Amino acid sequence: MPIHDQGYRRYLGTRDAIGRSWQVMTRAGVMSIVSKRVFMGLMLFAWIPFVVRVVQFYFSTTLAQASFLAPTGETFREFLDQQGIFVFFVTIYVGAGLIANDRRANALQLYLSKPMTSAEYIAGKLAILFLFLVVVTFLPAILLLITQALLAGSLTFVRNNIYLVPAITLYSLAQVLLAATTMLALSSLSKSSRFVAVMYAGLFFFTTALFQTLRGITGRSSFAWLSPSAALQQIGDVIFRLEPRYQLSPALAALAVLVMIAGSIFILMRRVRGVEIVT
Repeated sequence: MPIHDQGYRRYLGTRDAIGRSWQVMTRAGVMSIVSKRVFMGLMLFAWIPFVVRVVQFYFSTTLAQASFLAPTGETFREFLDQQGIFVFFVTIYVGAGLIANDRRANALQLYLSKPMTSAEYIAGKLAILFLFLVVVTFLPAILLLITQALLAGSLTFVRNNIYLVPAITLYSLAQVLLAATTMLALSSLSKSSRFVAVMYAGLFFFTTALFQTLRGITGRSSFAWLSPSAALQQIGDVIFRLEPRYQLSPALAALAVLVMIAGSIFILMRRVRGVEIVT
């Protein structure tokens, strides 16, 4: 039987640009989640407040008796507050298993053995959760602002409240980054998505309960920095030019949120690493 020489041959295929591996992971993850009917039902439910606000805006522009329903800057702040509950559920549904499932299936090292760095892996997973959270925060809020202008037939409200565009963008970004990085950090600590969901819910409720307990004992709300959600609310009030609801410096509230995000990223970089095999 003849043996043919299989020497070196130049690779004739195409090469993807370095640093784009995360896009493949994100695309596959998004399609996998979108295919689930339960999740799509949750997303549709998350848009009900948007529909309610559109009806409110419609009546405020067509009926003189309903002028009290006319939107203000605070209306959009309240809307994003209402979306917080959907941020909570979407974060748990989408994010709990993003890394935990890979750890349970021992797939993490398989991913990192490919031409993919740990940073690209984290970016790919983060982008999945980031995308869905934007769909329930930034997107409906901006569409609500556009809808108001269309129903009113003028840009008067938008011109008078032009600060709402950067305010919605900045506050939505803070909401999304805090929820996404925290969830991914917790997901990297366990192989059980259910346990991760419990940890995230526990962190949310425990910090809120701790803050409210100290508030009740001392009669002051300056301990809001202990609760990431309360600190985020304080930042939101300042961004939307409203009276802050807590006796807490906005700078300290922003610092608490930034520390939470930075700590989560640090945990991710420590937990998502390839293992060097020495022979």
